[in-house]
Amino acid sequence: MATKGKLYLIPAPLGENAAHTLPQYVIDILHRLDVFIAERAKTARRFIKETNPSKPFSELAFYEITKHTPPEERARFLEDAEQGKDIGLLSEAGCPGVADPGAFVVQTAHQRGIQVVPLVGPSSILLALMASGLNGQDFCFHGYLPPRRPELDRELKFLEQRVFKHQQTQIFIETPYRNMGLVETAVNVLSPDMLFCIAADLTLPTEYVRTLAVRDWRKEQVPDLHKHPAVFLVGR
Repeated sequence: MATKGKLYLIPAPLGENAAHTLPQYVIDILHRLDVFIAERAKTARRFIKETNPSKPFSELAFYEITKHTPPEERARFLEDAEQGKDIGLLSEAGCPGVADPGAFVVQTAHQRGIQVVPLVGPSSILLALMASGLNGQDFCFHGYLPPRRPELDRELKFLEQRVFKHQQTQIFIETPYRNMGLVETAVNVLSPDMLFCIAADLTLPTEYVRTLAVRDWRKEQVPDLHKHPAVFLVGR
């Protein structure tokens, strides 16, 4: 029986023209692969092009995956690895499998005995936590909160209770075009002494990271975060 290939989890930059944030060894592995799984082939091609690959794109194959991709199709994506070929899993931005539908592919690879190899690269969640000054020993990532009030208000108060009860940093994200509404709600709903961090455009020239007590945010001019990828943290 032929040796199975490996599934490489390849981080993608957190924005355009940021391939320099990836270690060279990641780029070297990327360039020797010719089969990729990604959320959008167009985005994956753009990222690979930024790294100046030697192979023409006509030699590369791309499979697209979403959270709705059925298990049997995920298994089909891994057929090349089953036959001994190394393949790469790419996220839209950041690390595959973290706030990313690629986790389903990784799970399928484990079930089929395919070695999974995670590679080093930027994670907006960890970078935001590092830069926030909040508790990095105990934290929880929630993904997206409810988009509308009063559900959003209740969820923010629930996260605040977890901070008070467990001293646990709470991390969440929002669709970029709703950032300003989320910040306005958070600043109005959270307790004045709660610490609130905004971490936007991480690793990019426009990077912005600020942690203040909510009472101070109420007096602060919040930057325009509309359509800027951001991570939000609440803690003590």
